[in-house]
Amino acid sequence: MDELNELVAKLERSYQDRLVSVLLYGSGASQRDRHSDLNVLCVLKQITPRELGEGEPILRWWREHGHPSPLLMSEEEAHHSADCFPIEFRDMQDRRTVLHGIDVIAGVHVSMKNHRTQVEHELRARLLRLRQQGAQVLSDPGALLKLCMDSVGTFCTLGRHALLLSGGMALHDRREVVHRLKEVLGVSSSPLDVLLDLREGKPGASGDPSEWFAQYLEFIGRMIEFVDRLPVHKHEEEKS
Repeated sequence: MDELNELVAKLERSYQDRLVSVLLYGSGASQRDRHSDLNVLCVLKQITPRELGEGEPILRWWREHGHPSPLLMSEEEAHHSADCFPIEFRDMQDRRTVLHGIDVIAGVHVSMKNHRTQVEHELRARLLRLRQQGAQVLSDPGALLKLCMDSVGTFCTLGRHALLLSGGMALHDRREVVHRLKEVLGVSSSPLDVLLDLREGKPGASGDPSEWFAQYLEFIGRMIEFVDRLPVHKHEEEKS
């Protein structure tokens, strides 16, 4: 939390009255998840090369401390971009902490139709990328395992959104998401359980990483089928 406070202080000094809001969102906003990234939204009255130049040393400092770069948006973009970034805005709606200024996310509408489209797109695109990258390291167990560990957090997030689209509760813990997906999809969650254990520094189950990879791909494929079968709500079709 000290680094977050320092980030906000740096942003306040740099932008002064041009800084509209700073939000911490996603799993990092939950005290329960100590292994999550700190995702920060920084909203300015406007964003020009001047603002980007002033923010460069701050963003570099934040990245050097191991955090993803803050998402920079103008005030207008924060109010009118939910149709393009429904996953991100839904994450902000569900879990956010206002660190400075006003809550720019309150009252923003996220279309279920757009949400579903982005979730399916992200699942399919990331599965294709995972296969492509996996094909290059299948003979290297260490590299294959790292590839899976690096991606499991993203697929847990997308799985959470798949459950939301089906009318499920907004589950925040990755283990809860995986357990619920196992019930809904009717497929073993053991590859994700192992990857989460390893990601959190716990002893992992012994086994062949190539077998885990095959089961991991099957799990993701089932998620895609699940989202693809979800009905499109009529009132959302009429809004589009």
